[in-house]
Amino acid sequence: MKHIVVCEGKTGKETRIAINNNLIEAFEMYMGSLKSVSGNDYIFTGKTKGTHLSRSQAFRIITHVAEALNMENGISCHSLRKTFGYYAWKYGTPPAMLMEIYNHSSYEITKRYLGIKQDDRDNVFLKVIL
Repeated sequence: MKHIVVCEGKTGKETRIAINNNLIEAFEMYMGSLKSVSGNDYIFTGKTKGTHLSRSQAFRIITHVAEALNMENGISCHSLRKTFGYYAWKYGTPPAMLMEIYNHSSYEITKRYLGIKQDDRDNVFLKVIL
C-alpha cells in the first residue's frame, strides 16, 4: 500500500495517509502535466524554484476554486479537514480512530471538533429498534 507522509507542523508528529486508486490516478494525471520532476523535487511547488507550496498559497487556491464553483460559504484547508472527519464519522468510522487521525489528546476535543449536533445524537436513538 502506498502512503503520503506528512509531518504535522503544530505537533511535529508524522502522519501516514493511505492513497486510494482515485488519488493515484489523479496524481498520475497531474504528474503527466508537469514538465519534469526528479526524486527530490516538490510536486506542489511554491512561487520560488525549489520551494514547496505554502499554506497561504494552498488557501488561496482552495478559495479560488470555491469561488469558481459559486460556493456560498467558501472553504478552507481547515474546513476540508473537519468535513473529512464529520463524514467519516457519519459513515461509521469510530470516533477513537478519528481522534488518532487528528492527533487529539482526548475524545472530548474530537467530539467538539467534529461538531456532532443534537440532531445527530437524536438520530442514533431513533434508529435503535428494540
